[in-house]
Amino acid sequence: MACYRAVLASLLLPLTLVACATSGAGTAGPPPAETAPAVETYQIGVDDIVQVSVWRNPELGITVPVRPDGMISVPLAGDVMAGGRTPPEVARDIETKLSAFVREPQVAVILTELRSHEYLSRVRVTGAVRQPISIPYRQGMTVLDAVLAAGGLTDFASPDRSDLYRRSDNGTRSYPVRLDRILNRGDLTTNYPVAPGDVITIPERAL
Repeated sequence: MACYRAVLASLLLPLTLVACATSGAGTAGPPPAETAPAVETYQIGVDDIVQVSVWRNPELGITVPVRPDGMISVPLAGDVMAGGRTPPEVARDIETKLSAFVREPQVAVILTELRSHEYLSRVRVTGAVRQPISIPYRQGMTVLDAVLAAGGLTDFASPDRSDLYRRSDNGTRSYPVRLDRILNRGDLTTNYPVAPGDVITIPERAL
């Protein structure tokens, strides 16, 4: 009897695995949203707003936009190249220049506004919404957030035929969004987190 059970289990296991794989394939959504690059690796661009803080020397702190030449002006340190560099790199450069005036300066460079990549990081909602929009990406934003920001759906929308389009290294992929289920049934299965550059389209229903 024990031998029979072992054989039966060995036969059922592959079927179970196939069933799980098949059921997952039909409901697979987009990969997790990729947010803006981490601050440590983000390369500062022209028009980005940076905040420079010097520990125990608040009078040396500034908040300024990056100039067209990529430079920022820091008290005592003078002009410092920020464009094309990461915040830690800029901080180390400022520390080096301030060391002639301040003993062991400790500098922090914080990005307060990412203006140089504004259009690359936007989320767009088009189609049967009250106000098609292009809005800045915000961490934690979902499909529903973006649709509500567009004023919601029009009376002619076909919400369960909506799609989320996302670019990747392999081209653009689309993912079905069931807006009717999200809005009217509280089914958040397809209320995907959005990523910078996503486009959400809501078609009109056939008359």
